[in-house]
Amino acid sequence: MGYRPISDYALIGDMNSAALVSTDGSIDWCCFPRFDSPSVFAALLDADHGGSFQIAPIGSIQKQTQWYLPNTNVIRTKFVTDTGILEVTDFMPVASAACRGTSPHEIHRIVRCIRGTVESRCMFQPRLDYARSSDRVTTVQGGVTVCGEDQELTLYTKTPLEIVAGDVSAYFTLSRGDQAIFVLAYGGANGPRDLDDYSIRHFEHTKRYWRKIASRISYCGLWKEEVTRSLLALYLMIYDPTGAIVAAPTTSLPELIGGTRNWDYRFSWLRDSSFTMDALYRMGHIDKADRYLNWLVEQCEVTNGDTVIVDGISSDSSLTEVTLDHLEGYRGSRPVRIGNGASQHVQLDVFGEVVLAIDTLYTISGSIGDNAWQVVEHFADVVCRDWRLKDQGVWEVRGESQHFVYSKIMCWVALDRAVRLAGALGRNGSTQRWAITAAEIKAEVLERGWSEGKQSFVQRYDSETLDASNLMIPFVKFLPASDPRVRSTVDAIMRELGDGPFVRRYDSEETDDGIGEQEGSFTLVSFWLIGNLVGQGRIELAKDYFEQILGSANHVGLFAEMIDSRERKALGNFPQAYSHIGFIHTARNLSNALATVQD
Repeated sequence: MGYRPISDYALIGDMNSAALVSTDGSIDWCCFPRFDSPSVFAALLDADHGGSFQIAPIGSIQKQTQWYLPNTNVIRTKFVTDTGILEVTDFMPVASAACRGTSPHEIHRIVRCIRGTVESRCMFQPRLDYARSSDRVTTVQGGVTVCGEDQELTLYTKTPLEIVAGDVSAYFTLSRGDQAIFVLAYGGANGPRDLDDYSIRHFEHTKRYWRKIASRISYCGLWKEEVTRSLLALYLMIYDPTGAIVAAPTTSLPELIGGTRNWDYRFSWLRDSSFTMDALYRMGHIDKADRYLNWLVEQCEVTNGDTVIVDGISSDSSLTEVTLDHLEGYRGSRPVRIGNGASQHVQLDVFGEVVLAIDTLYTISGSIGDNAWQVVEHFADVVCRDWRLKDQGVWEVRGESQHFVYSKIMCWVALDRAVRLAGALGRNGSTQRWAITAAEIKAEVLERGWSEGKQSFVQRYDSETLDASNLMIPFVKFLPASDPRVRSTVDAIMRELGDGPFVRRYDSEETDDGIGEQEGSFTLVSFWLIGNLVGQGRIELAKDYFEQILGSANHVGLFAEMIDSRERKALGNFPQAYSHIGFIHTARNLSNALATVQD
């Protein structure tokens, strides 16, 4: 069937797992019942063999459009044909009293004819366990069941189904006002007595749930609709049973078409998750941020020593990295990976990012709990012990460890905020040691992390290589935005790594990242650049760049991990939590700056 552009998809989910729905009505990626479970549809990674679930009109389609119902994570796809208009509404029910406080692990597809008469087709082609399973399809009352070695799905519908060579299809004609409902459930439980009533009740509950979430957003600035969409997208990356936050709901979408930069992001990075927690706090969603904080405390207690930089979403998650050689990868981009070897990396920056998020909680609420303080204290002590080590850096390079400047700066952040919090909370036990170490780190970074020749902070000590991670320097108050070294660093990054607002993380020819391939511009660092321009008072340029990056979001407002700056196409895992976090912060800061200029 061929591959669709990455940007052709919308995301639905239930805060346990998620699915990507294309503009032509095909679900081409879904893992059940959790984010890190094996896929049941993976046409996104192998168009011919991965499996999909499509509902669409038969024959010529004049126009197709897709949008989220306002302030929800319910997606609607409209098809205009020669004979009429068909709409498919897709959602995954969230937890409710009807399902005893847990997600039912279902995908609901409500098909309605809006005008005329439309002949349609449902093609249900599941491929369990990343298309490795020998699936058995059998009829059951009200539908069909697909069984593999370790997974089972049941498709319920009143529409007659036909099984041919393991695939399931349905052909049906709807006239104005008619509807057909398909409910895909994980497992083999008996279906509801009244499928239509069951699905409509879940539809109404799910709409109310997401609209309640949206109504609690404490933001009234410019681009509010887009900010709301980004926050709702972040919610779809929360694993509600534990509070863990995945970096993205997909694996192995390439950072370069045909390349090997293909990673599994269905896990919880302390860095990404802490930035998400920070955004949730700032947008007034304290409860979900606190869930992540509680999960984080549990991870620290489990490790009881060195803190890993990425965890599974649950205690039984496996991060062991393996390749799936039977899948060809998106548009031939091999290998397809599950698990992530970064779980074995040393990345010193994560300590600063976690403590920074806890500091935001204190700033907003005026207090933090004992559990949060214990994390701060533990991380500060680890930083004092380990900050002189080399590491893999914020970008998780797979080459040799280095003294990355960003990692050292974030070590300083961890200690600087720990000292501040200790003073505010009256917990002064180790603050003198923390403050002395913080001063040592800062002095070393200013000496060995600065290049006179480049007039810029650099990627690693005693080098001339630039890195966009240093755009964070003024945000964490290592130096103010007005400092000449910060201004010249921004100019150097724009000159060497930028294409207008589209910014690469680093030059792969100058960085031993263990891969060596080029990649697209990284959406998050584009927002960091814009934030720097705001801080320097270059508001008009910041607004121009912001609108260009906003234009790179897809038709439903979702951002990919990367952008091909030449063709403006989405690259990498999708959607990416990091990208939406960057958008939320930048929209807030730019909106405030524009309001100040107008005043």
